[in-house]
Amino acid sequence: MISLYIIIDKLIEIYSYLVIASVILSWLVAFNVVNTHNRIVGTIGEFLYRITEPALAPIRRYIPAIGGLDLTPIVLLFLLYFARLLLAEYWPR
Repeated sequence: MISLYIIIDKLIEIYSYLVIASVILSWLVAFNVVNTHNRIVGTIGEFLYRITEPALAPIRRYIPAIGGLDLTPIVLLFLLYFARLLLAEYWPR
């Protein structure tokens, strides 16, 4: 049972890192540090978008962008952290 807990916990942790990578890549694209016409950058950006957008889209319905600043990744990271805490607290030992 512990091994299943560890797998779920690590998957949530990896998804958190993917959300952070998506935010950083969007900043780099917005400030023209990287170009999405580059094949590798475009592929990575598309992958991160497809992985994170299903979780971010429902949050965006309730929290709109404030002054062009998208706060939904922060909310998602808090929810993922909360899920990890609940998982650790209520998982049967």
